[in-house]
Amino acid sequence: MKIATYNVNGVNGRLPVLLRWLEETKPDVACLQELKAPDEKFPLAALQALGYNAIWHGQKSWNGVAILAKDREIKELRRGLPGDDEDLQSRYIEAMVDDVVIGCLYLPNGNPAPGPKLDYKLSWFERFTAHAAKLLEYNLPVVLCGDYNVMPTELDVYKPERWVDDALFRPEVRAAFHNLIDQGWTDAIRKLYPKDVIYTFWDYFRNAYGRDAGLRIDHFLLNPLLEPRLKAAGVDKHVRGWEKTSDHGPVWIEIA
Repeated sequence: MKIATYNVNGVNGRLPVLLRWLEETKPDVACLQELKAPDEKFPLAALQALGYNAIWHGQKSWNGVAILAKDREIKELRRGLPGDDEDLQSRYIEAMVDDVVIGCLYLPNGNPAPGPKLDYKLSWFERFTAHAAKLLEYNLPVVLCGDYNVMPTELDVYKPERWVDDALFRPEVRAAFHNLIDQGWTDAIRKLYPKDVIYTFWDYFRNAYGRDAGLRIDHFLLNPLLEPRLKAAGVDKHVRGWEKTSDHGPVWIEIA
């Protein structure tokens, strides 16, 4: 099974790019973030035309997550992250596809930091970590993937000295990520490529893509039942070079 994650940065505005990528790479499952569309504006018909079933959790103008599965049934397990009934931001959706539990997330950015947006990011991270601990109790393979808005180490960011005060790289944010990993999750990209420079995001400014001045902020975390089945992983970096594309590249894993 090939599972991908892709922050599309607007599912309708980038729909031609999304459809082109799906046709080219044909992932069995694709997790999308930053739909920036309310539920009724999700482009289901265009995706169904390519053979994809979908569940989604939309929001007007901001956020939004979805899980697509090609010629497979999707059983929705959860819509929204538990722990705060007043949090209305659409950042998490969870489903089962072929007996694999898949959590798709769009973790808050947190900037400007310090401030209320960083506080929200850290509180969301705490809720997510608590939920992840419960998922580890499942006797099922589990993958948690999406845009974490965290560069875990200096290897994951171009010129890390420029990012020390950014909410994607602040010590407390990186500590929260490593606290999550320490529960027993495996960072799929780092398992296969422990020392390689790999980026998943390139800003639109200053020719970041052309200079390969990127960040690795889109991650796959695998539970102990799924980790031994990991066979391959990578980034479809070339998609970032397409016209009117997202500032993220799709990331993928293959599991046996």
